Amino acid sequence: MPIIVNLDVMMAKRKMSLNELAEKVDITLANLSILKTGKAKAVRFSTLEAVCKALNCQPGDILEWQE
Repeated sequence: MPIIVNLDVMMAKRKMSLNELAEKVDITLANLSILKTGKAKAVRFSTLEAVCKALNCQPGDILEWQE
């Protein structure tokens, strides 16, 4: 899949655990893990907005396109 999810990179930069982010975003740990590993087929804008707010970043910091 040409869309790369760099959620783990941003979490490491912000020194935030998966549990802490799941709590801040109000999403289940399982669903956040699916997103983090790049196995998600889609992501809601509201979820992306909440993740960006919690990590103080832009959507482009989390999602990347590669050929």
